[in-house]
Amino acid sequence: MAIPPRVSLVTLGVKDVSRSTLFYVALGWPLSSASVAGEVSFFKTAGGLLALWSEEALAADAGVDATPGTGHLSALAINLDSREQVDSALATAAAAGARILVPGRETDWGGYNGYFADPDGHLWEVAHNPFWPIGQDGRPLLPD
Repeated sequence: MAIPPRVSLVTLGVKDVSRSTLFYVALGWPLSSASVAGEVSFFKTAGGLLALWSEEALAADAGVDATPGTGHLSALAINLDSREQVDSALATAAAAGARILVPGRETDWGGYNGYFADPDGHLWEVAHNPFWPIGQDGRPLLPD
C-alpha cells in the first residue's frame, strides 16, 4: 500500500497543556470537544489539525527519549481508515528506509497506532481513530 500523501495532524509536545491551550484559544482558534482538559487539546485549522500534548506523554507514546522543557518535540500524523492500513503503511515506511519506533498497537483511547522516524529522525504517527472518520479531503473529521 502506498502511504497517502497527507498530514492529518501536527502534535506539539508542550510543557503545560492547559497553558498552551489557553494561548491558542486566545489566538481565536476553536477548541474541539474531542479535547480532554489538561491532557490533550485539539484544534481545527484551515489546513490539518493541531494537537497539544505533554512532551512526556508524546515521547512515551512514540518510544523516544525527550528532554522535558526543550519545546522541540513534535510529531506529524497520518490518519487512516483501518488498523490494517496502519500496519501496511508502517511496512511501506520501513521498506522505504524509515526506522519503526513503535509497531502498530491498540491504544488506551480505543484506536490503533504506530510510529516511525524518517531518515532525519522526524516523528510520524500512523493512526486509525474509529471516532474520527476520514473526510473526502483526507482529513479526520473532529467534533465541534
